[in-house]
Amino acid sequence: MTRVAAVDCGTNSIRLLVADANPETGELVDLDRRMTIVRLGQGVDRTGRLAPEALARTFAACREYAQVIKEYGAERLRFVATSASRDAENRDEFVRGVVDILGVEPEVISGDQEAEFSFTGATKELAGRTDLATPFLVVDIGGGSTEFVVGDDRVRAARSVDVGCVRMTERHLVRDGVVTDPPTEEQIAAVRADIEAALDLAERSVPLRDARTLVGLAGSVTTVSAVAQELPAYDSARIHHSRVSLDRVREITSALLRATHAERAAIPSLHPGRVDVIGAGALVLLAVMERVGATEVVVSEHDILDGIAWSVA
Repeated sequence: MTRVAAVDCGTNSIRLLVADANPETGELVDLDRRMTIVRLGQGVDRTGRLAPEALARTFAACREYAQVIKEYGAERLRFVATSASRDAENRDEFVRGVVDILGVEPEVISGDQEAEFSFTGATKELAGRTDLATPFLVVDIGGGSTEFVVGDDRVRAARSVDVGCVRMTERHLVRDGVVTDPPTEEQIAAVRADIEAALDLAERSVPLRDARTLVGLAGSVTTVSAVAQELPAYDSARIHHSRVSLDRVREITSALLRATHAERAAIPSLHPGRVDVIGAGALVLLAVMERVGATEVVVSEHDILDGIAWSVA
């Protein structure tokens, strides 16, 4: 076993995994897995820069993670940064802060690299399952971007497009600095139009409709599963490898987009940091399922973070 640490810093959240990995057996044993909503991508789509308060929140989480990594004695650490830090003019400031705190330079990876990590993390433990047909389509709905990967035992094609729950919310569902409560039909139509255009772009290089099993990753998808199961609190064990039908996703998406902030905040399994962006995230998932003709989505708690850990091991 090799003790490794992986950090995935996205547009909406930063996550840590400390695990013991055995590359020979394919076993990855979690020691600590945690997530903090830092909204690093706050305003990036509009300003092109990482906001000072967003950097402060992210660096505070990094200091917490540094302590955890030290306590577990991880031998290796890899820090991967995704959409928001790819887009920002002042990403050097972000890099310097992470190096000062964690001692490693964040790798601002490409969308294709992000897609490959997501695919590895999501499908490594699905190999050989007789109830799941291949090829898989892995869809990772992030805050700033969504990754599409088609493959079976290896990646066949991948594409990252700039639609995510935070980017779509900030672009279309905000008026006078606050999220519309609830959004108008015109706003929802604008989000949907952006998503459909992104799907058109993804289909140019990824055969989305060839997939036999749709695997959904990240907070928007896992939250939809939690809502579908009416969980009294977020429960990773019950969410991991759960299945949600297209009809149920459609029903939940409609309800989330009609709900007020207070009604969404009252959902017990919904993280407070996702209350304002879950409607847009659910709409991305729904549009994907309708485009590819998926009757259900298999939900995975294992994603890019696990892929990063395997790359270290």
